[in-house]
Amino acid sequence: MKISVSSSLVSRTLLIAGALALGACASNAPTASTASGIDNQPDPTILLVPVRIQDPALASGCWAQFYSKRDFQGDFVTLVGPAQVQSMDKGTARQLKRDIDSVSVGPRATLEVYEHAMFKDRTVSFAPNSREGGLVRKLGFGGRIEAMKLSCS
Repeated sequence: MKISVSSSLVSRTLLIAGALALGACASNAPTASTASGIDNQPDPTILLVPVRIQDPALASGCWAQFYSKRDFQGDFVTLVGPAQVQSMDKGTARQLKRDIDSVSVGPRATLEVYEHAMFKDRTVSFAPNSREGGLVRKLGFGGRIEAMKLSCS
């Protein structure tokens, strides 16, 4: 199972890293003084370039993206298949369970979500290339996903 994190999280991480580096450069910059006592040296410049990270596994078409808000808005997490998540009550999956509000399924993937852990009780399937912008309506069991299977064709 492979989970990718949204580009907004990567951007925030890069921004924080850049700010820390900038602070480190500014505090370690040598102080040059001239005869008049005025420092006329430029501060170090750090250039942050947006980076798009493309996972080759996504090219297979077997993936599902889960968005934190309705209509494919907000942060998203990508699950690359084939994968099975028996319980959404541990670690990162606990937060994912609370945040899923829309889903997009890749062209070679089929997603099954379950009402209860260990693949029990009611299930809802999402066909390849499907998109659902409001999971609460579609699921019918309160919008809380407790387990899921992502299979590849």
